[in-house]
Amino acid sequence: MNLKTFLYGLFLVLPFFLASCGDDDLKNANSVSSNKVILTRDRTIGVDITYSDSARIKAKGYAPIMDKVTPNNGSAYQEMIKGVNIDFYNPNGTVDGNLVCDYAIRKDNELKTEFRKNVVVKNSKGDTFSSQELIWDESKKIFYSNQRVYVKGVDGSIGEGINFKAPQDFSTYEMDSGNGELNMKEGVAP
Repeated sequence: MNLKTFLYGLFLVLPFFLASCGDDDLKNANSVSSNKVILTRDRTIGVDITYSDSARIKAKGYAPIMDKVTPNNGSAYQEMIKGVNIDFYNPNGTVDGNLVCDYAIRKDNELKTEFRKNVVVKNSKGDTFSSQELIWDESKKIFYSNQRVYVKGVDGSIGEGINFKAPQDFSTYEMDSGNGELNMKEGVAP
């Protein structure tokens, strides 16, 4: 095929392609493009995070990567795509708990942080809580989850359940549809 035949064929077919693009298609494209969300993403590598209340350190955390995302609609959030490792401090200033996970997202407007993927928490008693998701509600000062949460007590007791709820220090907890095995000590009745 020579160049002249190719160009002749192109000029014959081109009007059919152009005719298929009507005004309605352009109007639809404009309405779709006006609804798009523009994100501003600022990445920080090796982030140390300190959470304090009333001039007292309550937690210190580390995130290998933290992205601060600000959509043009104003609902900013911080995304920790490589997870976090957080130490919790008691009033004496010593570590009495820990939380690790593979992913976290903090939503500024809601004052909530969602910890996801292989979430493991250890409290001051040595109990271990694990789940695929735990949510920290900063305003209510609680952790909760609708996902299954597994609990292993320092005494060897194990349990699991859904609709988990605990105060920030994980000193107590409650959950629904639970089951497990408890280790009980024999003792003298009071």
